[in-house]
Amino acid sequence: MKKGDLVLFYHSVTEKHVVGIARVAKEAYPDPTATEGDWASVDLVPVRTLKKPVGLELIKTDSALRNMPLIKQTRLSVVPVNQAQFQRVLKLANTSLP
Repeated sequence: MKKGDLVLFYHSVTEKHVVGIARVAKEAYPDPTATEGDWASVDLVPVRTLKKPVGLELIKTDSALRNMPLIKQTRLSVVPVNQAQFQRVLKLANTSLP
């Protein structure tokens, strides 16, 4: 992720929904809270809450989204999303960019 990139914010623990859009404010740096391993942090700034959360089950069944890395590697904190997938999530969420 590069400074200025837009990202989809995903709740991964209980809800399993894309819930918002954020912007990268600071690129990856070593996570100061990590006690072991190679952890990184990225600073984000909220841009917009989605009008309608987009759930993992919908993502899995949507033909435009079913190949997202989120489906295959659900334990990752960050996964790439291409422009078409990003726009499809926004459409499913009835949300546009500001």
